[in-house]
Amino acid sequence: QVHLVESGGGLVQAGGSLRLACAVSGRTVSNIPMSWFRQAPGKEREFVAQISGSDSFTDYADSGKGRFTISRDNARNTVYLQMNSLKPEDTAVYYCTARVSGLNYWGQGTQVTVSS
Repeated sequence: QVHLVESGGGLVQAGGSLRLACAVSGRTVSNIPMSWFRQAPGKEREFVAQISGSDSFTDYADSGKGRFTISRDNARNTVYLQMNSLKPEDTAVYYCTARVSGLNYWGQGTQVTVSS
C-alpha cells in the first residue's frame, strides 16, 4: 500500500515562497511518476507539476512555469514543490499523487493561502 503525506502549507503574503513536501511510504519515489495538483474553493482540481519516474523529466502547468519547481529526494523518499513569487490565485489545497501499477494514490492535501 502506498501512503502519501503532504506538509509545508500555510499562510504567506503575495510574492513570498513556500516549499511543500510529500513524504511517501510503501514505494520508492525514485522510479514512480509523482505529481502535484491543487483545488481552489469552488473549482475543479487542476494539475500543477509532475516529475517522471525514470529520467526525472519535469512538466508544469502554465500557471506555475518559472515560479514552481518540482524535485525529488530519493534518500528521504520525498517529493517537493518549491513555490516562489506566490500570488493570491495560488490559494488552494495542494495534493500530491503517485501513479503505481496503473493506480493513482493521493495524499490528504495541505492548505496554501496567499494574502494580497
